[in-house]
Amino acid sequence: MVEEKSIQKEKQVTYEKPYNLEPNVEAALAYLPFIGFFTSLAIFFVEKKDKFVRFHALQGLLLGGAHIFINMALAITFIFAFLITLVNLLAFAAWCYMMWNAYNKGEYELPVIGKIARDQLK
Repeated sequence: MVEEKSIQKEKQVTYEKPYNLEPNVEAALAYLPFIGFFTSLAIFFVEKKDKFVRFHALQGLLLGGAHIFINMALAITFIFAFLITLVNLLAFAAWCYMMWNAYNKGEYELPVIGKIARDQLK
């Protein structure tokens, strides 16, 4: 009886990853539209070892931050407020493309944001 319990304890699998997810799924979750800012933040601070996941989390975080900043800037200037819808559509398309890219294990760098994210992880 005692031996059986010790064998069961030895069979327990321990995971080194903070989440029990594949790296490509973790990276794709960093780009979830509209809540991706928060998932990116969580993944970036929890994941310490996987550079692929950290890159996508930081790039998703910067993309979400840029989206919020541009929306606020356009909302303040009432002349360009009509562009908010266009910015939201472009941001949604970028999030969807980046989710697909990360899920397929790609490391596409967004024009300005990608270089910043890559430099921060060095």
